[in-house]
Amino acid sequence: MAPHDPTPSPDAAGAPGPSALTDFAVDLTSQEVLRRAQVMEALGPDWDPVEVLLGEAAAYDLLYSGLDAEQQRLYDDLVAAGVLPLRGDGRAAA
Repeated sequence: MAPHDPTPSPDAAGAPGPSALTDFAVDLTSQEVLRRAQVMEALGPDWDPVEVLLGEAAAYDLLYSGLDAEQQRLYDDLVAAGVLPLRGDGRAAA
């Protein structure tokens, strides 16, 4: 990678100036692999991502169930504005 500033001229002894840039790189690949392995270990062998997503969908259905007329109107407005995703037929669950 080219420096943004010109490389300073060497001093009389041929050493680079005090602000000479040094090119280096840090590879975080092994750390990322370790982090992902630790996350999967923390989740455990019984973790089921499909079950989690189905549970979230059921929670949203429950959250938007039994709305009165004003709440339903607000829900419909939020869906129309794109704030909430369209669920089922576009109506909150009864």
